[in-house]
Amino acid sequence: MTSPQSPSDFLHDNPQIKSIRMVASDLNGQARGKRVARRFAGKAIKDGTRFPYSVLNLDIWGEDIDDSPLVFEAGDPDGILKPTERGFVPVPWLDTPTAILPIWMFHEDGTPYMGDPRHALARVVDRYKARGLTPVVATELEFYIIDDRGRELRVPPSPRSGIRRQQAEILALRQLDAFDTFLTALYDACEAMDIPADTMISEAGPGQFEINMDHQPDAMKAADDAWLFKVLTRGLARSHGFAASFMAKPYPDYAGNGLHTHFSVLDHDGNNIFDNGGAEGSEALHHAIAGCLAAMPGSMLVFAPHATSYDRFVPGAHAPTAAAWAYENRTTALRIPAGNPAARRIEHRVAGGDINPYLFLAAVLGAALDGIEQGKPPAPAVTGSAYSADLPQLPLTWADAIKAFDTSDEIKRIFAPELRETFLATKRQELRYMAELSPEEQQELYLDTV
Repeated sequence: MTSPQSPSDFLHDNPQIKSIRMVASDLNGQARGKRVARRFAGKAIKDGTRFPYSVLNLDIWGEDIDDSPLVFEAGDPDGILKPTERGFVPVPWLDTPTAILPIWMFHEDGTPYMGDPRHALARVVDRYKARGLTPVVATELEFYIIDDRGRELRVPPSPRSGIRRQQAEILALRQLDAFDTFLTALYDACEAMDIPADTMISEAGPGQFEINMDHQPDAMKAADDAWLFKVLTRGLARSHGFAASFMAKPYPDYAGNGLHTHFSVLDHDGNNIFDNGGAEGSEALHHAIAGCLAAMPGSMLVFAPHATSYDRFVPGAHAPTAAAWAYENRTTALRIPAGNPAARRIEHRVAGGDINPYLFLAAVLGAALDGIEQGKPPAPAVTGSAYSADLPQLPLTWADAIKAFDTSDEIKRIFAPELRETFLATKRQELRYMAELSPEEQQELYLDTV
């Protein structure tokens, strides 16, 4: 993993950079920020910049939340946004030489604003550190490349052959070759942005791909990488003449987009606490599983945050519908992969590609730590298909997920009150206004935003 340059060193070493974007993630994972002229970047690096607190709590349309205490009731005050430890990253998809400076929000007295999703993950990571533990995290992101110029969404024609193949292409080299120019540019951009993109495959939908990120003992960087990868992929695709979307299910008849994470936990000596030398894993592994299962219903709003997120949860379509776990079984919400015991880990398979990576990893890792701290065993592992078993079902409507998030004791332990309240207000407003849109209008809204 490359050590980030200081912002001032980056600018000194990259005189070609003309434009600076100071950017933070809102609750929906949308990039909110300002364009700053290079000659004023030093002041922004030193002093930070200011946004209203409410900017991190906008709905998916970018509108204020009705009756939000952050807006008129409080006078819509500013927070201070300071550079994160990530430092500058280049923007390979724009013609103008540009760099993003990721930022996060603080109060005037320097304390973190806990309604910021990046601080939500930092809060969980700090809990691990207090116990001498370090989560090791990798993400897997699925996305579609889409020709959205016509009335219906279609896979773009191959730049190599001009052929448009509207069919599934699971692990097809032909599909990887067909879009080699774009995928090579995507890998080059990941390298420039220090995003550890590893293996890519073609997936079950037309024009669908999955990218695996390398495991790393830095959950915050893993979330940064996933968030920046989503921003990068959407921007780069447009520069190649088509759209890229992490929308949960762009096509009703093809596979949805998931965002899975694999994680283990190291102790202060660097030992994997999930490893007991055997295939079954340690007690700590089972306790973490129990914590993840207990928090899963309340976390569903994080894992499936949008109106169309629930289109993905179809039995038999590799999107789990029950809170269950198993060894080497992709029908369950939690899968324990086989392999070397030293690499024993949990694969969390519930979330869609349309999530906010900071909230997602906070929910998953926070739930696992809850389980480790409580020391309770999970329900027995599932054998066979989880879709046909009698298992506790997850909330599978947006309204039910909002209710579960609101009442969950696990969620109250994982997330600060400021974030719970603003996230609920955001989702309740979106639920109300989304009812006014047709399915086609919802698709158009989410295609580029999530």
